[in-house]
Amino acid sequence: MELFDGELERFVLSTGDLLVVEGNGSADQLGRAAMWRGQIKECVHQNHLIRVRPSSALDPSFLQYLWNSPVVTTQLRQVASSTSGLHTLSTAKLKRVEIPLPPLAEQRRIVEALEDHLSRLDAANHYVVRVHQSTASFDNARRRELLDPWLSSARKLKTLLASPLINGRSVPTDDDGFPVLRLTAIKNRVLDLSARKGGAWRKEDATPFLVERGDFMVSRGNGSLRLVGRGALAVDDPDPVAFPDTMIRVRPNPHVIDPEFLAFVWDSRTVRRQIEAAARTTAGIYKVNQSILEALNIPVPPLDVQARIVEAARDHFAEVKRLTGATGMAQERSEHLRRSLLAEAFTGKLVPQDLADEPAVELLKRIEAERHNQPKTTRARKSTAAKG
Repeated sequence: MELFDGELERFVLSTGDLLVVEGNGSADQLGRAAMWRGQIKECVHQNHLIRVRPSSALDPSFLQYLWNSPVVTTQLRQVASSTSGLHTLSTAKLKRVEIPLPPLAEQRRIVEALEDHLSRLDAANHYVVRVHQSTASFDNARRRELLDPWLSSARKLKTLLASPLINGRSVPTDDDGFPVLRLTAIKNRVLDLSARKGGAWRKEDATPFLVERGDFMVSRGNGSLRLVGRGALAVDDPDPVAFPDTMIRVRPNPHVIDPEFLAFVWDSRTVRRQIEAAARTTAGIYKVNQSILEALNIPVPPLDVQARIVEAARDHFAEVKRLTGATGMAQERSEHLRRSLLAEAFTGKLVPQDLADEPAVELLKRIEAERHNQPKTTRARKSTAAKG
């Protein structure tokens, strides 16, 4: 018994069609869908989307909410194919997805209740986003306040180094081998020395790439321009660990520039604008290299001023961390509430059931019977139109 009219084909869009993401690098985002609301009179979709056209036994809005709920997303992760880190779906796999099918009238009651609850949740999320944006503005304003008086004292990064920039080395994984950092070690300004794996090399081979306290590690590439060239500082004396080819080591000369000051100035608008303007893109990946980094103009006040700025920055980061922690908790709670709401909606707990509603199975039988009883010429015309 078909729940969808015709094939899950890639063709002209009609109001109520569901557009499903065919592939994604993240399994959690795989198969996310949105309903086409007829914003443009005539439109087709690109080949990275799959069109799902619900039959008249399915309310399109009900299907959209259901599709983005754990009821369906869990199944999509189970049936998806995975190659080289890309998770993909096909029309054949989508047809294997099983969905609950309450009466059409109940579907519409569920949609009405969800839209009521989710509108209030979205309003709260909007407030959280504004707080997050205000935190970012506060961060940028404080950096400008501390650094702008010293912009005229800028020097090329190349002149601030204790040793030349160096790229890491790529090594295959070996759980019993000498440890090497993962790219995820660059996070939140402080190098996470626990984000590591074993590499298929000896300590002697890794020695030129060992991380030392005060080293500033920079990401060489990212799919997001906003994230390329981000860095993190080794603030403690690490146990022996090397860095990979996805990083560039910046080893500042402490007699010229305080490593903590460099970490602070690195995320300023002054430096970020230079990095983003110079970054090169290949196959959708933004990249920086040693030459780009060496040419960066870094504001360099006297060391005693740098020390005062670092102290002020510590207080600033503590406040930013408090604000971002609060907004992060609010966003997690919001997402938890959304999942709980969808779970209740599709397990019959959100709206009352009505025995007077026509069962969906009976509606499907009636639709199929009406389709079967259509004159052959009418069915042929519809078939021709669908193929056209």
